[in-house]
Amino acid sequence: MTQPIVEIHVPLTPSPDVAPGEYEFPWIDDVEETLGVGEEDGRYEVYDDGEELGDEYVFFITGESEVDLLAVAADIANMPGLPDGAFAVVTDEDQQELGEGRRVELSS
Repeated sequence: MTQPIVEIHVPLTPSPDVAPGEYEFPWIDDVEETLGVGEEDGRYEVYDDGEELGDEYVFFITGESEVDLLAVAADIANMPGLPDGAFAVVTDEDQQELGEGRRVELSS
């Protein structure tokens, strides 16, 4: 059986407290760091590098348990400084297009 992949979609919204000329999306680095720590702990694997998809930034994790992956996605969606409106898409390696799959709301 194929392991689930959870795509964490976050609106690509600049942080409001960033000074002019500074990197507008510091939350991307914060999420990547947080996901890296969880991966080192063996809770899941980071499936691929994050990437832009239209007006969203997408992070990818995979593991044995969809329930556990969705819990991680919810934790990410509720990180301080992250734009509102994050959601997950549950898919697997056989999925052809990014963003196709079952959408799961990650409201706090």
